[in-house]
Amino acid sequence: MAPGFTGSPLDRADRLRSDAEGYAAVVADWRGRLLALDGLDPVVSAEGVLTWQSVAEVAAEAELILLGLLEGKPHFVQLVEAQGDMFRSPAIWRALSMLPAEEAAIYGTARSLIDWHNGHKFCGACGGATALFRAGWGRKCSGCGKEHFPRTDPVVIMLAEFEGKVLLGRQSRFPPGNYSALAGFLEPGESMEEAVRREIHEEAGITCAAVRYILSQPWPFGGSQLMMACIAQAQGDAITLDTNELEDAMWVTKEEACAALSGDEDRRFNAPPRFAIAHTLLKIWAQEG
Repeated sequence: MAPGFTGSPLDRADRLRSDAEGYAAVVADWRGRLLALDGLDPVVSAEGVLTWQSVAEVAAEAELILLGLLEGKPHFVQLVEAQGDMFRSPAIWRALSMLPAEEAAIYGTARSLIDWHNGHKFCGACGGATALFRAGWGRKCSGCGKEHFPRTDPVVIMLAEFEGKVLLGRQSRFPPGNYSALAGFLEPGESMEEAVRREIHEEAGITCAAVRYILSQPWPFGGSQLMMACIAQAQGDAITLDTNELEDAMWVTKEEACAALSGDEDRRFNAPPRFAIAHTLLKIWAQEG
């Protein structure tokens, strides 16, 4: 049960990133493909897949990021200036609902890299301007020469389980009726298991004991994140809500989860979208046993 944004078929071709001659050769390859974007959103074809253009169509001064190779053909995305809200547009959910996981994985990589480049135009050590290098997988400072590389922030996303039910919550920005797993960033000096217990207690007042890891997913919005999905054993079900974090929280049964995942008309709530790891996590829990 692979989560969304995983399974990219591209060979990331790390060997070419520091090979000036090899990289020049793939940039000059007439077969090179360029990911089509509408701003920061993917252009999805009528068949529900990503749209690719010829790399020959871009201007000579364009900054390209090598996403990888597929059947020997280089695949790129152009580094574009992020305009307005870098998080997500209303159209992105429609596009992602159409894309297979492996197609979304390619887009997710491109989106994460573009966001990172836009946020690291200046050196954190000396303040000098940075420039793209290593085929788009790094930036180098023009002042002190420091090299900067993309980072991924670890995030825990989890279900608290108690007597055959799991805890779901909703934020005010969610569409009406939508509920999802609780989530939060790891803090310095904290293990994944400690972060799970802390976040559940902070947001819902639930104390948990054992934590088991289920699976992970890259998430390209709001920065590049690695979502680590877990299930924690709660020691009680009395909810004390942190209204700064959540608008509501509730315990749901497996039957209610299955109804939401199936989109039943009489469902109690709307499940997370299928490309979100919260959807996969809820589905795995609902099918256990």
